[in-house]
Amino acid sequence: MDTHESISSLQVRLQQGETTSRDIVSTYLNRIEASNSEFNALIHVDTDGALAQADAADKALAANPKITDKPLIGLPVAIKANIAEKGQPLTCASKMLENFVAPYDATVVSKLKDAGAVIIGRANLDEFAMGSSTENSSSGVTRNPWSKEHTPGGSSGGSAAAVSAGYCAGSLGSDTGGSIRQPASFCGCVGMKPSYGRVSRFGLTAFASSLDQIGPLTLGVRDAATMLNVIAGHDELDSTSVPQDVEDFTQTLGEDIKGLKVGLPKEYFVDGMDPQVKSAVDAAVVQYSKLGAEIEEVSLPHTDYAIATYYIICTAEASANLARFDGIRYGARVDGKDPVELYSKTRGAGFGSEVKRRIILGTYVLSSGYYDAYYLRAQKVRTLIRQDFQKAFEKVDILLTPTVPTPAFKIGEKSMDPLQMYLTDIFTISANLVGNCGISLPCGFSENPELPIGLQLMGKSFEESKLLKSAYAFEQSTDWHQASP
Repeated sequence: MDTHESISSLQVRLQQGETTSRDIVSTYLNRIEASNSEFNALIHVDTDGALAQADAADKALAANPKITDKPLIGLPVAIKANIAEKGQPLTCASKMLENFVAPYDATVVSKLKDAGAVIIGRANLDEFAMGSSTENSSSGVTRNPWSKEHTPGGSSGGSAAAVSAGYCAGSLGSDTGGSIRQPASFCGCVGMKPSYGRVSRFGLTAFASSLDQIGPLTLGVRDAATMLNVIAGHDELDSTSVPQDVEDFTQTLGEDIKGLKVGLPKEYFVDGMDPQVKSAVDAAVVQYSKLGAEIEEVSLPHTDYAIATYYIICTAEASANLARFDGIRYGARVDGKDPVELYSKTRGAGFGSEVKRRIILGTYVLSSGYYDAYYLRAQKVRTLIRQDFQKAFEKVDILLTPTVPTPAFKIGEKSMDPLQMYLTDIFTISANLVGNCGISLPCGFSENPELPIGLQLMGKSFEESKLLKSAYAFEQSTDWHQASP
């Protein structure tokens, strides 16, 4: 069996009795055992649990081969290690939580289990999802399956690398400023950030609560739609979850996109982009024209302020969310002679340098005398950025941009320059600030070395069906998605 086989293909073979879930899961586990030590995509593998889940799936399929209410039955899925799964490590790739075991399932994990998915392991990430390269992990660096010298992106680098390396049929990541889409671009897979409120965040360890969203990483667009069908929906356990009807996101796939209005934000096509990325994205624009789409330039005039706005808001929210890791209630603890020393020593030893940097920045922008100058102003600019997108979507159906300005960079290349690292998110963060849906899919390769290049599409909030239809039309008219490392 090929471990680069789509969810939809595996579904058919399971239902027709050509294979069993145990055979599928065993094949993936063998692949993990053979090469995960090289790439470090998964930081915990639940071998016994996965085989037991596979056997249960085979028993259910034997009783009803055409089972319809379990769309992921018997198929192995990996979960980013900041999403709770009962009885499994919830480390968030941090020393602060290195011995912490989740006492309950996140809502998305419950939904995956209800859909019959086999949860095969926990994917590496930048500590507490803070980073763009999966180098800031207490569990070690993750390497890109296309080139071990290069990063897989971040913070969901382990989730993307696991899909690309063939360790799972799909995975879940979290996206706060591009943390699903950027690694999908670097690893040559599909990564989707649903609209804010579309997918429950209950059980996701919070980084920046107004920006975080859980989404799927898969080999193709149809698989992403299938996984979104499973995890989407209102959840009373999450106060930010929106009571929006969930349609079948696979229904529109394959529909004609003639007349679709595709907007090119002029602020995203600027000097400084890698010429190979520009060439690949330009070719994608031409391909959309051939498919009958209408191409139109649009403007998002406040784009220049997006990075600054994002890093004020996300660090402010991070400093508040991470205050709970204090050495008193759970997680790591370093004793001191008084509560202040205990708190200081615990956080000093438990957090890595990037997390500390963001907590310090966030505490500063929220402090007395600076709140109005930074945080309040950032929220006002966020509103202006949202209005830019609203005006653009009055003219066009979707926006088309590069996902990242460059292909994957080398491990260590940007780790000593935080600003350069932050700038890799320049094309992805606006969707989080606005709350729109976005997707990255393969659209080409660089040369010397050969590394994937990603195309980003963004849609209006809760218009995932239109976004997925648009992405699927491009994917099926090209063969970029068929390549594997």
